[in-house]
Amino acid sequence: MSQKYTLIDDYHWLMLRTTRGTLERLGIACVMVVAAVTRLWNLGYPSKLVFDETYYVKDALTLSHEGHEKSWPEGADLAFQSGDSFGYLSEPAFVVHPPFGKWLISSGMWLLGPESTIGWRLSTALLGIATVALLMLVAYKLFKSTTMAIAAGLLLAIDGLAITLSRTALLDASLTFFLLLGFWFFLVDQERSRVRIVNAINQSSNSLLWFRPWLMLAGVTLGAASSIKWSGLYLLAGIGIYVVVSETILRRNVDEKNWFATGVLVQGVLSFVSLVPLAIATYLLTWLGWILGSGGYSRNWADDNSLPGAFGWLPDWMQSLWSYHELIYRFHVGLTTEHSYQAHPLGWLIGLRPTAFFYESYAAGENGCDISGGCSSAITALGNPLIWIGSTAALIYLAFRYFKHQERTLGLVLLGVSSLYLPWLIFAGRTVFQFYVVSFQPWLILGLVFALQQLRRHLHTRSPRVANAFVVGFFTVAIALSVFFLPVNTGIFIAFEQWQLRMWIPSWV
Repeated sequence: MSQKYTLIDDYHWLMLRTTRGTLERLGIACVMVVAAVTRLWNLGYPSKLVFDETYYVKDALTLSHEGHEKSWPEGADLAFQSGDSFGYLSEPAFVVHPPFGKWLISSGMWLLGPESTIGWRLSTALLGIATVALLMLVAYKLFKSTTMAIAAGLLLAIDGLAITLSRTALLDASLTFFLLLGFWFFLVDQERSRVRIVNAINQSSNSLLWFRPWLMLAGVTLGAASSIKWSGLYLLAGIGIYVVVSETILRRNVDEKNWFATGVLVQGVLSFVSLVPLAIATYLLTWLGWILGSGGYSRNWADDNSLPGAFGWLPDWMQSLWSYHELIYRFHVGLTTEHSYQAHPLGWLIGLRPTAFFYESYAAGENGCDISGGCSSAITALGNPLIWIGSTAALIYLAFRYFKHQERTLGLVLLGVSSLYLPWLIFAGRTVFQFYVVSFQPWLILGLVFALQQLRRHLHTRSPRVANAFVVGFFTVAIALSVFFLPVNTGIFIAFEQWQLRMWIPSWV
């Protein structure tokens, strides 16, 4: 016998939905608070240039004032840190990364002044916070689950590697933001474009997609990412290939006539036009200071030289820029100088050789140290071991499951990881560092969250209590480890013995 429907049922359902919605909003807010606190608290420490800040901060200053990077005299760091911010030379500097990341760094210096250490790092920290929010958007777009989105955001918010890179005026945290933003635009495009293709074919109408604003935005954003570091090109290429291949397969699966010719030869060209030219235009726009000026490195190369053949007809600035890029390329592929913290890409995923950005020790009473035996202050790009080992295990699971079932969502996660990680294996002989992995960390976390959800479902069929205990236990341990390692991610004063306690394996030292 069926029960009689009453308004009380609607009331109970509405209250449940409202309560859940409130908890979800609270969860998102808490994640963002954690991300903001870990990235902004004591951001000005240390009041000196850390690791490669010695290049990027000073380059950002000269770029913002001269339109291109200038050289600095030997020993300029001490003077710069003391407030002598404009002691650069008149000669241009040879730099090996595009300008956009340094333009971003200069924005904080413009706001707070070049003598402010917070100003050096502010834009990187804000983009690091924004990346956490963006990851939650991407996770929700992929998994249609607010809970999984919050879980992904939390893991990125608390991870030590992400925290350290967001607190340091390097290029990699900014690169990660624009890579992830471009990926989100790409997901929106795919969500809409695939429906348009299927509907058009079912209605026997023209299935070509001429105007794809979201793919165009992906091109602009990934062009910006490539204007920070050239590794942004990896994801641009990966997405471009994916769009053509996946949409061609879609056309075949819905029995479109001439699916190969339409998908590859026609739509493929249209997709290329939507994506690549805007990426190139965005990239060139970030070089505008160098292009419009005359004092940048190699800026006047074409005055006495010319590119071969028809390329010699290009404008002088374009020939000079091409020549400069040849120099940069040769530098990158030939960079084999040994470094004490270089790390083979095969060890990146489990953090075998994290990069130490800063270490100093102080006697009691010195520099605010109130520990009787003295203080150690370290900033190491060391990730949360549980998150990274879990992400690596999840990556293996995702790859196995994808090749077995070809689930599209998993393919999209693997697209991000493979596009941004596998090319580094080709250049394994080059001098590279473990913190480069932060650029594809969001995709690793997406894979981890998916694997955790699948494991919870499996456990839930046997014992809901065990399933819930597992999830709570995992995140409790992850948070505890992040709190434990936070001092060596952010430079908090601890006793030397406490620093040693956190260096679990010799390769971390």
